[in-house]
Amino acid sequence: MSTENNNPKGIILILLGMAFFSIQDSLIKFISEDASLYELYFGRTIVAFTLLLIYLKISSQKLVLKTYYPLLTITRVICFFFGFSFFYISLTFMSLAMANALFFSSPFFVSILAVVFLKEKVGVRRWLAITVGFIGVYIVLNPNFKDFNYMKLAPVACALCYAVSMTITKYTSKKDNVYTQMSHLYIGAIIISVLFFIFAGKGQFNTFSDPTFQFIFREWFYNPSFAWPFIIAMGFVGAFSFYCVFSAYSVASPSVVSLFEYSLIIWAIIIGYILFDDIPSTRTFVGVTLIITAGIYIYFREKVRDQLIVTDTPNR
Repeated sequence: MSTENNNPKGIILILLGMAFFSIQDSLIKFISEDASLYELYFGRTIVAFTLLLIYLKISSQKLVLKTYYPLLTITRVICFFFGFSFFYISLTFMSLAMANALFFSSPFFVSILAVVFLKEKVGVRRWLAITVGFIGVYIVLNPNFKDFNYMKLAPVACALCYAVSMTITKYTSKKDNVYTQMSHLYIGAIIISVLFFIFAGKGQFNTFSDPTFQFIFREWFYNPSFAWPFIIAMGFVGAFSFYCVFSAYSVASPSVVSLFEYSLIIWAIIIGYILFDDIPSTRTFVGVTLIITAGIYIYFREKVRDQLIVTDTPNR
């Protein structure tokens, strides 16, 4: 069966994946006062990696850890790890909707990096779309340059790191398969988290009153009986989300399912309102509209020019 005939299935899978990613984000936001950032990162990664190994065992697939691009792989792992560290940090002081809206500036960075590193050609109309997208980011941020909180740039920093990681993935996927690359991300996250535990896991650097910095430097296992059931659930939810996303891209046309990744913002608005009573401002809605419109235009232009750089790259 052709991928075009599986588009409805792909759309359902991507909508499910985005819904569960939003649930994962809400769990992070919910327990950020009862766990350390890298304790959380470590726990969810252990669960997700274990589930991946079980899946490979059941499907009789061999896990290949060897990479043909060691330096690029290390760079990709570091960018991905710290990129989503920025995103998780942003959830301590920002609504789910705003954080996810700013994260969706990643296609604009991917397009720019594709020009620089992959030597792709981007025309005037796509440059205009990128400009419009960054105007949307500016509107969402609503900066006051006299007293601007630069922590608000955390989701944008995540988008940039993610774009670098995905640009590298576009190149390394020529020889490294998806399970190899996912395993590298998991193993790298576990190693970096353990190193953070060794040097700061006792909370010796947690001298801050700001909740965000407390989240970063808090002692590990501060409240394990409360936090770890959520962390374990987060690992299952995240793994299921990735499964839905990669399945969607496998069974359907990437240029179709990628458009529905923007449903993550809608899910974030709904879940943010239900769980945290967050209601986006009119300004945020205007900025989000520009970001989504620009992103969709870039997708269609890539499809027309057969340059599927952003379009065939899952946004998580």
